Amino acid sequence: MADHSTDGAWDLIVTPWHLDEHIPAFPIPATATQAIRPVLPAGSVPARMSLLHQAVADAVTRAARPLVLSGDCPTSRAAVAGLQRRHRDLAVLWLDAHGDFNTPAISTSGYLGGMALAMLTGRTPDLFDDTLGLRPVPDTSVVLADARDLDPAERDALTTSHVRRVPPDPAAITSALGQLGPAPVYVHLDIDVIDSAQLAGARFPSGPGPSLAQIEECLAAACATANIAAAYIACAWLPEHVSDQTSRQTITRLAAALGASLAWHEPAGG
Repeated sequence: MADHSTDGAWDLIVTPWHLDEHIPAFPIPATATQAIRPVLPAGSVPARMSLLHQAVADAVTRAARPLVLSGDCPTSRAAVAGLQRRHRDLAVLWLDAHGDFNTPAISTSGYLGGMALAMLTGRTPDLFDDTLGLRPVPDTSVVLADARDLDPAERDALTTSHVRRVPPDPAAITSALGQLGPAPVYVHLDIDVIDSAQLAGARFPSGPGPSLAQIEECLAAACATANIAAAYIACAWLPEHVSDQTSRQTITRLAAALGASLAWHEPAGG
């Protein structure tokens, strides 16, 4: 039975980072509960990310119902690790133009942002230290929506996995979530899933895709179907566009589809 979890208030956590790089222009809503800004010492990118992720996981652990706004996808490992501290089982709904299913062994670029879902499913065991205590999410508990832009080896990896792939369609998402059982669901959305024509300034535009309105319908369908324990919006715009008025409006609409009402400080410019 649906939990209609949009009835509950959200705790808004902002992580203004892309990998280990702070994004000074990242928009922080006036309604944010916390913005994560640890001082990261010099070191390797994974080591610096590990420290950031520990801070995010701790914030998620303290939040009753976390909604994370972030500048990347890999910080999702921190959100999920924090959730796993109070939920034994967890399902994942991942909406993204990309599969994020690369690993160091198959990635042609080595870009860590393209490995985020692989991280959650235990496919990158040697990439980070184990301080988060992240438990791999079984493939059978993952629903991947869209993923229209895949590398060849990544496509093969998804094909041989047990990740359930669906189109970015409310009915398909409702059906897939209904087959996952009663486990609480973590919803992850990368803004680049939206049609690039509606998404100026995205870091990795992926061409024609679902409209913003269709993605809003997908999120609303998920909330009406499943017990949504937490949600995450990867605000993957270029740093000079992430605080544009249109970017903030997109974030606001996506959050509203999840049942969260965002308020913003007066912008310095749009």
